[in-house]
Amino acid sequence: MYTFLPLLAIALVLVFASLRVLNEYERGVIFRLGRVIRAKGPGIILLIPWIDRMVRVSLRVVTMDVPNQDVITRDNVSMKVNAVVYFRIVDPVKAVVEVEDYILATSQLAQTTLRSVCGGVEMDELLSHRDKVNSQLQAILDQHTDPWGVKVTTVEVKYIDLPQEMQRAMAKQAEAEREKRAKIIHADGEFQASKTLANAAAELEKQKVAILLRYLQTLTEIGVEKNTTIVFPLPMELLGHLMKDR
Repeated sequence: MYTFLPLLAIALVLVFASLRVLNEYERGVIFRLGRVIRAKGPGIILLIPWIDRMVRVSLRVVTMDVPNQDVITRDNVSMKVNAVVYFRIVDPVKAVVEVEDYILATSQLAQTTLRSVCGGVEMDELLSHRDKVNSQLQAILDQHTDPWGVKVTTVEVKYIDLPQEMQRAMAKQAEAEREKRAKIIHADGEFQASKTLANAAAELEKQKVAILLRYLQTLTEIGVEKNTTIVFPLPMELLGHLMKDR
């Protein structure tokens, strides 16, 4: 009985050494004597000691920050642009076999793609149509990372750092645009007021006494304010009638 105890202990050590536990979000790519077998998991994985080797791969979404990139747009405006990339592994075998480090490779590809795409658009398009630029970045990255078993789900341009001179020029442009709209609104108000006054003058001209009644109403409104001195225009038509009576 005592002779089997060392063998039993060795067997237990080998069993525990060959067991691997993978989480729900993990897969294990199995290499047997250097040849890839397949991806296994999740749960308990049994390996052949000294023959099998397992590489863990996470299937969770990876959030990768793309650092600031110096970009010159199509209209020759220099700026700094950074972005964030969301991707995940859809084929663990390709992610291990086809590329040495899929995270580093995706990061470098995202940086070069960000510079090339932002350099092909104008500054106004980059600022006002950011969704279009994001879609273009996502499509290019997903096309190049597909052979690696990587799926790029979302790319978002986070921050655009414009030079101070360009920011001041844009502020002046926005101010001039607001002043232009204010002048247009003011001129339109004057035009509508002149049309209304012209219509009122035409109506008053039909009845000569109407202008006198309007003067009397104005005098009543001024008298409410308790003014000590009132300057009131006297219509020439009224003076003409007075001279005729004499």
